[in-house]
Amino acid sequence: MRLIDERSTAFRAAIAAAPGLDAPVPSCPGWTLRDLAQHLGEGRRAWAATVAAGPAATGKLAPLGEATAPEEREALLGWLAESTELLLAELREAGPDRVCWGWWGKSQTPLTSRGVARRQVHEISVHTWDAQLAAGVSEPLPAELAVDCVEEFLSSMCTTTEAWPHEPATADYHAAEGRSWRNDLSAAGATLVPVPADATPTAAAHGSASDLALMFYGRFPLDDLKLDGDRRLFDHLIEWDPER
Repeated sequence: MRLIDERSTAFRAAIAAAPGLDAPVPSCPGWTLRDLAQHLGEGRRAWAATVAAGPAATGKLAPLGEATAPEEREALLGWLAESTELLLAELREAGPDRVCWGWWGKSQTPLTSRGVARRQVHEISVHTWDAQLAAGVSEPLPAELAVDCVEEFLSSMCTTTEAWPHEPATADYHAAEGRSWRNDLSAAGATLVPVPADATPTAAAHGSASDLALMFYGRFPLDDLKLDGDRRLFDHLIEWDPER
């Protein structure tokens, strides 16, 4: 929860530093900073309501409190701070193990308030990067946070019990900070597994944890990473929607 608070504070700082709320957000085509702030604040309020409902929720619920962001910047900053506090208050009340709805039910990420909190850290972190980019003050994701962002994305977004529709394959990701992950793909689904010391993957991507994380979220070009093996595997992964 500390990281939710820290990244939310950084998001508000970027909003405060921007030349105007109508500044475009290059990494979110068609959006202004005002749109991004609306999305972030409304979304945190919706997740606060969902965490509060616990196992009774069957989908993401309507936002708690005022769902529409104010027009004026100072009022908007206050609304964003309140949005964060609503989410944090419900997470504190829930504790780490309350069963919660989440759209990642077929993944390796648990459907608990802990799983929600971890997901929120990284959604807020990436949107903070978006806001910083729009404000002209972009910087890499903090290294420790970026490492966890890679692992959480792979666990939530790249694991499933749905069958992989291509030949069995393995995709490895290596962060310059010293961490590595393997996505094992087969008819049994997609799983996140340790990287064996002596096994060659179908394909591998190397970069800083920040670049890997931003690549997963469509903010950093895949081809700007160091790639080994069969490049087509990454194209298949990008195209694959196991829910279809």
